[in-house]
Amino acid sequence: MKKKIKIIGSGFSSLSAACYLAQEGHSVTIYEKNATVGGRARQLNKEGFTFDMGPTWYWMPDVFERFFADFNTKPQDFYQLKKLSPAYRVYFDKDDYVNIADNQNDIIKTFEAIEAGSGKVLKEFLDEAKSNYDIAIKDLVYRPGESPLELVTPQTMMKLGQFFGNISRDIRKKFKNKKLVQILEFPVLFLGAKPSDTPSFYNFMNYADFGLGTWHPKGGMYSVVKGMEQLAKSLGVTIETNAAIEKIGVESGEAKWLIVNGKKVDADVIVSGADYHHSETLLDEKYRNYSESYWEKRTFAPSSLLFYIGFDKKIENVEHHSLFFDTDFDVHAKDIYDKPKWPDEPLFYASFPSKTDKETAPEGKESGIFLIPLAPGIEDTYELREQYFEKIITRLEQLTGQEVKDNIIFKESFCVNDFIEDYNSYKGNAYGLANTLLQTAFLRPKLKSPKVKGLYFTGQLTVPGPGVPPALISGKLVAGLVKKHITKEKRLTAK
Repeated sequence: MKKKIKIIGSGFSSLSAACYLAQEGHSVTIYEKNATVGGRARQLNKEGFTFDMGPTWYWMPDVFERFFADFNTKPQDFYQLKKLSPAYRVYFDKDDYVNIADNQNDIIKTFEAIEAGSGKVLKEFLDEAKSNYDIAIKDLVYRPGESPLELVTPQTMMKLGQFFGNISRDIRKKFKNKKLVQILEFPVLFLGAKPSDTPSFYNFMNYADFGLGTWHPKGGMYSVVKGMEQLAKSLGVTIETNAAIEKIGVESGEAKWLIVNGKKVDADVIVSGADYHHSETLLDEKYRNYSESYWEKRTFAPSSLLFYIGFDKKIENVEHHSLFFDTDFDVHAKDIYDKPKWPDEPLFYASFPSKTDKETAPEGKESGIFLIPLAPGIEDTYELREQYFEKIITRLEQLTGQEVKDNIIFKESFCVNDFIEDYNSYKGNAYGLANTLLQTAFLRPKLKSPKVKGLYFTGQLTVPGPGVPPALISGKLVAGLVKKHITKEKRLTAK
């Protein structure tokens, strides 16, 4: 039974869902409000420089492989991958940094050199993290979050206590050196919450980091988007850009149409990969599942202040991925989660893709992406952006022992207001809902609308959570629920 399925947004979760639904033989159309596909994973091209505007880390390569394998393909059919060595560098002070190697054995040696005895402890910690990774990523996250019973397996029952502990406490019990603690807490930031609010079970992110490594797709993360777009089109998916959705139409309790750029478009099934809160505002209020007070009480992952910079020279003493942890993360975290405000001394991240990928900058020049995590919903002005750029570029110069301010050809910024304007993002969040204990699995906003038949949601505000690999999984999960719905409808029609 071929259905007309309309998908809102063209981010990773939407592209994933589109591929799976087209594979089932349905007529699938994606509507993207912006000029190019990719949602938050767009690309900026300027004066010969190329920047990923959104995600820049390629982690969990097995999830990408599993996605493409579902279509009898592999990532290498669409883009080239290179494992980064070192994976990244962490700066703590001038000439005081730690390089994270591209293999577990060397990372263990690095830890041991910093804190005697920590190498053995790290090995044991990573063994536990791998066990959790195998349970979570190979099984649990591929469940649609419809029931708490999805979490009940013999394996999870053996680890029940890990859902009530927290990563920060666990790490600090095992490691005393502050640098090692910060390095181990770093991967949790991808989950969008403070380490002290993240269940111990999520230490599987440390295995994703040290065990599986950090990779770079040639051309940037947008190469993955283009690969998925190519796959989707080969399966028959139609993609329309500059297509803003103004309304989701409901008739007799069923999702029946969209208003796209003022035009009514009929649908049998609607899947929204746009911001969940925004998607529900496209419905009449009686059909919304979550109130404004519900969203207000959620713990959101941070927003970000991003800069995309073209330098007229090569930048020294940095790696492709460089983290600047020379200030107190606990203080910065409070400014994000506890009492939201602009941080006085923010940690920041910098990516220099042209260190690995020559095509992302003209010869002899460097492309730089800078990111400061911020509380969503805070004030965003040009003056604040400039003030904070001055803070981080000055620290970059001091920590790496070079002058770069006079070598900036151009600088573009992206912050809270842009996340709202370009992505209809709730409070300008960058990563969706944080994965805290009370926002895990079945406790997250539902993939399937309980009030409107044929209406579904996918992406970082629903199951399984923030990040690119979870977005691919979210698309598969929602496609599975749609398939179940259509199969049930088919049986009823047959009767």
